[in-house]
Amino acid sequence: MLTIGTYLQNRYEILEQIGVGGMSYVYRAMCHTLNRQVAIKVLKEEFASDEAFVEKFKMEAQAAARLSHPNIVNVYDVVDEGELHYIVMELIDGITLKNYIQKKGQLETREAIGISIQVAQGIEAAHAQHIIHRDIKPQNMIIAMDGTVKVADFGIARAVSAQTMNAQAVGSVHYISPEQAKGEFCDERSDIYSFGITMYEMVTGKVPFEGDNTVSVALAHLSEPIPAPSQSNPKVGLAMEEIILKCTRKRPEQRYQSITEVIADLRKALVNPDSDLMGLVSQDLSQTKTLSPGEVSRIQEGSRRLRRQTPESDFEEEPEEEIRENPADADQEETSRRRGARSHMRRPGPKTERDRENVNPQFQRIFTGILVVVAIILVAAVLFVGAQVIGLFGRGTSTTRENTVTEASSEPQAVTITDNQVFMPNLLGKTQDEAREELAEMSLTLSVSGEDYSENYEEGQVMGQDIPEGQAVERGSSVGVTISKGSDQVLLTEFNLPGMALSQAQQLLEEKGLTVTVNREYNDQIPSGQVIRFSPDEAKVGESVVLVVSQGPQVVEGKVPKLIGHTQEEAQALLTQVNLTAGEVRSEASQDVPAGQVISQDYLPDTMLAPGTAVGFTVSLGPAETAVQSENDGGRYYLGSIDTTCSLSNYIGPASQISSVRVAIRLKQRVDNVDLYTTLIPAHTVTGGQTIPVSISQIRGAYGVDTGEVEVVNAETNEVIQSYTISFFPVE
Repeated sequence: MLTIGTYLQNRYEILEQIGVGGMSYVYRAMCHTLNRQVAIKVLKEEFASDEAFVEKFKMEAQAAARLSHPNIVNVYDVVDEGELHYIVMELIDGITLKNYIQKKGQLETREAIGISIQVAQGIEAAHAQHIIHRDIKPQNMIIAMDGTVKVADFGIARAVSAQTMNAQAVGSVHYISPEQAKGEFCDERSDIYSFGITMYEMVTGKVPFEGDNTVSVALAHLSEPIPAPSQSNPKVGLAMEEIILKCTRKRPEQRYQSITEVIADLRKALVNPDSDLMGLVSQDLSQTKTLSPGEVSRIQEGSRRLRRQTPESDFEEEPEEEIRENPADADQEETSRRRGARSHMRRPGPKTERDRENVNPQFQRIFTGILVVVAIILVAAVLFVGAQVIGLFGRGTSTTRENTVTEASSEPQAVTITDNQVFMPNLLGKTQDEAREELAEMSLTLSVSGEDYSENYEEGQVMGQDIPEGQAVERGSSVGVTISKGSDQVLLTEFNLPGMALSQAQQLLEEKGLTVTVNREYNDQIPSGQVIRFSPDEAKVGESVVLVVSQGPQVVEGKVPKLIGHTQEEAQALLTQVNLTAGEVRSEASQDVPAGQVISQDYLPDTMLAPGTAVGFTVSLGPAETAVQSENDGGRYYLGSIDTTCSLSNYIGPASQISSVRVAIRLKQRVDNVDLYTTLIPAHTVTGGQTIPVSISQIRGAYGVDTGEVEVVNAETNEVIQSYTISFFPVE
C-alpha cells in the first residue's frame, strides 16, 4: 500500500486511496508533468511475487491500453517497475451505476435504455479489438457528472486467444454467464449475458438471483430461468424486457450473437418502449380491452382449471429440449409465457418437422382439445360483453350493468356494478397530484393515510392504496393512499465527510435521520476536530454511523514534531510540548518560503530524543533581494560562477540503485555577522550513486562580499553533502 505524498516515476504524486479490489489498490494521483489528476491501479504486494498474477496483470493492462472510446475509461500508462506494477488511468468524477441504482431503485425504462446504449457502445469497441471484458457489472460502470457512461476496469478482460478455451471462470457471481460458471469457453456472448443481467438490475432494482453463498447463485444461473423483469416492475417497457430475456438465454447460440445487434434493438426500444420487437406477443383482442383485471384473471383461471381436470396420465412427458429444438421457438414460448399479464393470448410459433415428429400424438390430441375449449371460453366471454354493450341482453329499464366471464365449469358468475359505482384504478407510482386528479375524474377523493420509505417508489409517489385495483367503489368515496418518502438508504459517500468539521458532519447526518457515534484518534495530517473517516458507506434511516475524528498529532515526550512551515514562535512552542528545547536558530534567504517560517530542522519529524535535547532549525528571511540592505554604487554589483560536478556515490552508496535523496544547491555568504542563504537550484530527487552537475555561469552575491560557499545539501535534513568556495567580483 502506498502512502500519501509518494511520488512514482518522479511524476505521479499519490493524493488518496479511492478503492481496493481483490488484486489491487486504486489511488487518486496528480500527474505533475501534464498537470492533471489520474487514477492509479497498483498490484497488491502479496501478488507481486507471483509470476502468474504479474503476467496476467501486465497482459490485461496492455489489452486495455489498446482501447480508446468515449464510453471506456482510458488507460494512459502501464508501468512495470521492479516489484511495483501499476496502471495509470483516466480519473472520472462521478458515481458508479451500482450506487446510482441503489439510490434511485428501479430506473425508468427510457433512462435505463439510454444508459444501456452507452455501455453497449463501450463493450462494442472492446469486442472490435477482440477483447472480452469478462466482468460486466454495474460496479464497473461510471456515470460522469456530464451524463457520459464509461465502462471501467478491464482488469478481468483478456485478448481472445487459445488461453480463453481453458480459462477458469472469473467475474462476479451475480452477473456470471452459465458458461463462465462451468469454466467453459467464453466469448463475446458471455459479456452479452452479463450485460443482460445488468440491464435487469437497472429496471428492477435487484439482481435476478440471490443466495446464501456464491455456489447457490452460480447454480441458479446454470439451471433456473431468469424471472421476467415485469414481475418486479410492471412499468418496464415490453421491448426492454424482450431484449433482457434474449441477452440472458442459457445457451449462447440463443442469445444475441453480437453486441451490435443489441444496440440496434435498444435504439428501437428507445423510440417505442412498448413495441413487440421479437414478434413474440400477439396483439390483444380489441374486444377484451373493456374487461377488468378481475375478469382477465377469471379467464386465465378457467384455462388452468381445465388443465387440472385432465388426468396427468393422458400426457406423456418429453424432454423440453427435444420439443423446443428451434431457438426461435424457445424464445417465443418462454417470453410469451412470462408476459401473460401483458397479453391475453399467445401466438404459437411455427413447428419444424422434427418438432412434429417428437411430439407424442396423444399429447397433441389432448393439447388441441384444450386449445379448442379455451378458445370457446374466450369467444363466449367476448360475445357476452359485446352483447351487453349493444343491449342484446337488456333488462328493461334497469340501471344495472353486468359484466360476466364464463369459468371452465360453464357456470357464469356475475360481477355487478351500479351506475353509482366505478372500478378502482391503479394509483401506484403516480404523484399525489396525479392520483388526486385521476380520482376526481371518477368522482372519488384522495386522502393520505400515511407515509413510508420505499425502495421501489420515488419520494412523493403513491406506494400503496387502501382499495385494490379493479374493486367496485361508490362514487364520492374517499380513497386512502400511502405516500413514499423515497429510499431509506442513505449513501454517505456523496457527502464528502473526510475533512469536514465534526459539528457540520453531525448536523448533516442527523438531518438525514441517522444517529452519529463519534470515535477520536490522533492524526498528524488531519487538524483536530475534523473527520478522518466514517463507516459504513451507506446506512438506513435510524441506523448509526461512526465518525472517526482527529485529535491532532499525539504528544509524545522526546518525539520531534514537524517544525517546517511553522513560525519561529510556533516551532519553539511545539518543542516545549514534547519536553524538547529550541537549539540554534539559523536564518536563510528563500525564494519559496515566506519570511519567518521554518525551512529546515536538525532532526527529522518523529525522531525520538532524550527529554531536554536541543533541536536547531532554520528560518526563512524571504527572497534574497529583500533580505539584505544592498548598496548601489553607480550600478555596480558582485558576480561569481562555478562549473564542477558532485558525486553522491559516497553519500547514498554506489550499490544502492533504488535509494534516493532530495538535494538542493544554495549559496552561503556571511553578511553583517549573519549567514545569508540563497537557493540556486531548488530541491529535487536524485536516485543511486549519481553524479550531478554544479554549473552556474552567473551567481549574483551580496554587495561588497567577495567570497561565498556553494553548498549541495540534503533538502530534508539540511545536511551539507559537498561545499565549494567561490569568489565574487564587482561588475559595472
